[in-house]
Amino acid sequence: MAFTVEPEIFDERKMRTRNKKHYRVSHWPIWIWVFFLAPGPMTFSLFAHGGSRGNLIWLGVVLVCTGIALLAGQLPGCEPAPYILRFNEDRPNPLYRKVCYSFAWNALLNFMLLNLIGLAVAVATGKWYLQQIYWKGYTPICVVVLLLGAFGLLPRVGKSTRGEGTERRYFYGAVWSITAAQTTLLVLWKTLPKNHTTDIVKLVIYSGVLVLMGTLSAYGKLPRTRPIQPGELIVAD
Repeated sequence: MAFTVEPEIFDERKMRTRNKKHYRVSHWPIWIWVFFLAPGPMTFSLFAHGGSRGNLIWLGVVLVCTGIALLAGQLPGCEPAPYILRFNEDRPNPLYRKVCYSFAWNALLNFMLLNLIGLAVAVATGKWYLQQIYWKGYTPICVVVLLLGAFGLLPRVGKSTRGEGTERRYFYGAVWSITAAQTTLLVLWKTLPKNHTTDIVKLVIYSGVLVLMGTLSAYGKLPRTRPIQPGELIVAD
C-alpha cells in the first residue's frame, strides 16, 4: 500500500478508556467465525455438501473456548479496556492478539488462494479438483501462515504495537477484498449453472472483485483502511 493516502487525524477520533459490553460482545462472532474456519477441509465439506456432526462438535468447541476468552478479555476488541491508546507507543503485543490475528490471516489468505487456484485449474483443464486441492493444499498453507505469525512477520502480530496505525489498514484491506470476493463467489457458485463458460465467468468476477476492493483499500476509500497519525490517547478498534 505504497500510496499517498490522507491519514486519519488522532484528535478527530473519539477517545474511550473502556469498552462497552455491546462493543465487546459484537466482536465475539468475528472470532467464532475465524476459529470455526480453521479446519479447512471440513469447512469445505460444509459449504459443498452441507453440515455434519463434526461441524457441530467443532462449533461447540469454538463457542466454549472463545466464550471463555471473551469473559477473560482475551480476544481483540473484547477487552474491558482498549489495549492500544497511542498508535506510536512501543508496547508489547499480547499473546492473544498474536494468536487471533495469525488465525485470522490464515482464514483470509488460505481460502482465497485455494479458491483462486481451484478456479484457475477448472478453467485450464475443464475439470474441478477443488476438493483435492483443499485436502492437499490447506494444511501446508496454514502452517506457513501460522509460522509467519509466530515470527511476527504478519501485520498486527509483531512483538510491538508501534505500527498499529498503519498495519491495521493492511488487515482491514484484506478483510474487505477477500470477504467481498468470497461472498460473490459463493453466490455465483449457488446460482450459475455448472459448465466451462460459467467457470470462466466465476474466475474473472472473483479476481475482479479482489482487485477492485484491494485497490479501494489501498487508496483508503474503505472504512479502517486509512493510516492513523500518531498522537496522544488515540484508541485502536
